[in-house]
Amino acid sequence: MNLTRRIARAAGPLTGVNVIEVGAGPGGLTRALLAEGAPRVFAIERDPRCLAALDELAEAHPERLEIVAGDALDLDLVGLSAPPRKIVANLPYNIATALLLGWLDQIRAFESLTLMFQREVALRLIAAPRTKPYGRLSVMTQWLAEPRILFDVPARAFVPPPKVTSSVVALRPRPRPLAAAEKPALERIAAAAFGQRRKMLRSSLETLGIAVEELLARAGVAPTARAEELGVAEFCALARALEKG
Repeated sequence: MNLTRRIARAAGPLTGVNVIEVGAGPGGLTRALLAEGAPRVFAIERDPRCLAALDELAEAHPERLEIVAGDALDLDLVGLSAPPRKIVANLPYNIATALLLGWLDQIRAFESLTLMFQREVALRLIAAPRTKPYGRLSVMTQWLAEPRILFDVPARAFVPPPKVTSSVVALRPRPRPLAAAEKPALERIAAAAFGQRRKMLRSSLETLGIAVEELLARAGVAPTARAEELGVAEFCALARALEKG
């Protein structure tokens, strides 16, 4: 099975689902999604060089394929189609993290997200506390979704081959957040904590400009703990304490 078909199948059954593809390029994955039975595919692409090839594909599938010319960072994906929706994409690596963090705001509007990242980013998504890849991206993603790596893609699978290995990741939205928190507060806490990850929290959180010892006490977190030692629920406790403070 070729790579694009494998990615399309990794997204699970596509019958009856509106599929949103980001960074469609010349349409390799788009064709695979159509071949796997997606009744409606919304293919987002900004490169004019690729749009002509996609337009030809749309002419062959006028009822099933809609080309969306634009930058995915500026688009409301939920507004493109009615539910149920899935995102399936080989993401542009330079904006993959920014795209995902933006989609987290509406994560439960999608049945699933099947996305290709650089492997180092994929490892950050699934990382557990006390491991090197664990960081802000791990916390924000795992708070709202359950990520898992499905398979790796070697550089030789692409022409021209990139300098990195890639991984296809499945993200299943949680029915509710892992723990109660407001996203802006959680992002502030995680950014400050991991901004100086080698320091104890009583030092790293000083950048918030608040009474840190009091914040930590309210959240029940030891001031001598470091960011990489805290689970997502503990970061949420800190975010709630920040909101109340």
